[in-house]
Amino acid sequence: MELSYIHWNPDPEIINVLGLSLRYYGLLFVSGLVLSLAVLRKLFRREDISADKLEKLSIYGFVGILAGARLGHCLFYEPTYYLAHPLEMILPLKFPEGGGIEFVGYRGLASHGGALGLIIALLVYARKTGESLLKTIDLIAVVAGLGAGFIRLANLMNSEIIGMPTQKPWGFVFERVDQLPRHPAQLYEALVYFLIFGMTLLLYYRKRAVLQNGFLFGWTLTLIFTARFFIEFIKERQVAFEEGMRLDMGQILSIPYILVGLGFMIYGWRKTRQLKALSSLV
Repeated sequence: MELSYIHWNPDPEIINVLGLSLRYYGLLFVSGLVLSLAVLRKLFRREDISADKLEKLSIYGFVGILAGARLGHCLFYEPTYYLAHPLEMILPLKFPEGGGIEFVGYRGLASHGGALGLIIALLVYARKTGESLLKTIDLIAVVAGLGAGFIRLANLMNSEIIGMPTQKPWGFVFERVDQLPRHPAQLYEALVYFLIFGMTLLLYYRKRAVLQNGFLFGWTLTLIFTARFFIEFIKERQVAFEEGMRLDMGQILSIPYILVGLGFMIYGWRKTRQLKALSSLV
């Protein structure tokens, strides 16, 4: 009996008006940010943080994520090409060898670079506003899985970051790539990230009093990049230089984030206990 796999071939472009293109990737990327900000607004209100600080955070965060994700892709995965074409790193344009300009959008974005860009943006935000850095990163951590999940759905709509061939009945045939049924690795990641978001939000509401000082940040960082590390085993290599490597670039870059996450969890747990003990003595 022949299995009936899911044949996947959506047009990444939703609409094109006068050469300006609206794509699923951009729509889902922005939708994830908008929903994350909506949740953050409630968290800021609960923490009694002014709305104007959220506006500043949203600007710093958006710039940091986009710049970090773009530069991360260019420098981690295709450094030879982009160092020779530096303008294409920062502009959504391509300059063909034969001349002219082609609008391509920001098709290459790396989550590891986006995470680093966000961390740098948060450091700037904390310095500019005087808001506690540890408190801010804990709140950002609550919604991180939500935004990451939408980005992986965007990858699914682009038929990129595909999984290895499989005979599982839920295998996707990415027709823009080939006719082999493959693991929908993007969907696996999206579902895991949404689960992490749900768990972290639940922890925040139920255990906020004892999970402070960077603990939630460490928790989210550890879970997201641990999931990324293991799901990479069923993904196709993204760039040629990864062929023959025991671990791919995504896994190598995930390890420092996991270690930093574990460090923040330990620090946050100990720091909160120390502060509770001191307050009980006063």
